[in-house]
Amino acid sequence: MSLASWFRWNEPPTRISQRNPTEMVAETLMMELSWQIKQAEKQQRERENEYRKIKTGVDYGWLVSYPKQSYDISPGERLQLEDMCSKIHPSYCGPVILRFRQLIAEYEPEVQEISRLFRSVLQEAAEKIKEEEEAKKLARQWNTKNKTSLSLTTFKSRSRISPFISDIKTISEDVERGTQPTRRVWSMPEFRNAKDY
Repeated sequence: MSLASWFRWNEPPTRISQRNPTEMVAETLMMELSWQIKQAEKQQRERENEYRKIKTGVDYGWLVSYPKQSYDISPGERLQLEDMCSKIHPSYCGPVILRFRQLIAEYEPEVQEISRLFRSVLQEAAEKIKEEEEAKKLARQWNTKNKTSLSLTTFKSRSRISPFISDIKTISEDVERGTQPTRRVWSMPEFRNAKDY
């Protein structure tokens, strides 16, 4: 039995970090980028080995040791990509990764081209996010405009309908001018304001 188990009370309890979702998205996307760069380097080395094997006819692959990662993004470009990643909404993280992987499988880019491809995917996602935000904003504006216009149509009118009172001027009145006005019932009701009562 080791003494380390006796002193576990000194160790801080392991907790799940309470990080910001944007930080997690940026970290996840940057990890995906670095993984794709490693994969591209590996594929490039395999292509070079096959080419050498075909050219020389001898396989010295067992003798060669490769560096862990030879290509690295410049610090300025990395900061720009991290900034772009931080603008991606967490709900778009998965679709961005899928689109990035799809483009890499489709084009099989060189190692140096991967960061540019990643940048284009991020820009595409940012544009899509902006379009959706504008559409939501317009929908909100439309909904608020509709609510106010509906409130105008639901007001109570102050005019009252009186079906038996007739002071309405009609075309046939010109014809009937020479005759005595008779009291008759009209088929249409008469509208009067509340002020008249």
